[in-house]
Amino acid sequence: MKLTDSLPQIEELIEKSLDEDMPDGDITTDSLISPHTKGMASFIAKSNGTLAGIEIARLVFLKVDPFLRFSILYRDGSSIKPGTHLATVEGNVTGILKAERTSLNFLQHLSGIATATAQYVEAVKGLPVKILDTRKTVPGLRVLEKYAVSMGGGQNHRLNLSDMVLIKDNHIAILRHQGLSIKDIVHKARAGVSKNIRIEIETTNPQDALEAARAGADVVMLDNMDLDSMREAVKLVNHKAILEASGGVNLDTVRAIAKTGVDWISVGAVTHSAKALDISLELET
Repeated sequence: MKLTDSLPQIEELIEKSLDEDMPDGDITTDSLISPHTKGMASFIAKSNGTLAGIEIARLVFLKVDPFLRFSILYRDGSSIKPGTHLATVEGNVTGILKAERTSLNFLQHLSGIATATAQYVEAVKGLPVKILDTRKTVPGLRVLEKYAVSMGGGQNHRLNLSDMVLIKDNHIAILRHQGLSIKDIVHKARAGVSKNIRIEIETTNPQDALEAARAGADVVMLDNMDLDSMREAVKLVNHKAILEASGGVNLDTVRAIAKTGVDWISVGAVTHSAKALDISLELET
């Protein structure tokens, strides 16, 4: 995912975030610091991780004060360690102080997601499987959070409900009650969308996975299956569809899941449970 593809949305998000933080200005800075005071600040990593959001931080500062000079020293996707200077910003101290918290909120949160994703990618290193995100994101931040996943080496699943068909358990329960089989459900979905739309369906056992693949599903989700069931599904489907493992995935289980032969592993935790990476902004006047 490229930030440039969503720049208007990102700029609007930054504006809203700054309005939230400074609805009537920064009364502390405005009452204490001369607007002519100059200084320089450095973003410094305090822990090991993967960087994401440094360009967002730059946009925050320039939105507050377009005359600030922001120099990026490490690009998104870089591995960083404690003491690494990530970027510097120079100019009027008032602008630096006003942009500090909002920029760090974005940078720490997105770097935390990139770091968590990189840990999963590293855990399955050497195996032919992709780590994917989900839609379990903070409302309003999905574009940025999925960008952070890509910076950590992960792949993006659908961005929204309009991107692809994903038939989940609640859809299936309703349609089963109407007498439809897995095959019928896949055919019904295919008839309702254009040919270029990918169709995925959730299954809970190897037999349903095979039926879905034979019916023409592009992706078959193996939802909360145990390892033996996943291995059986991989054998039965035999490359007739992409197989995605989902549910119960963590760093302790992900490599064993990958070894079953699935193509994708989706991990909601990389967005909904990622810990913010410790990064500080240190000012010199």
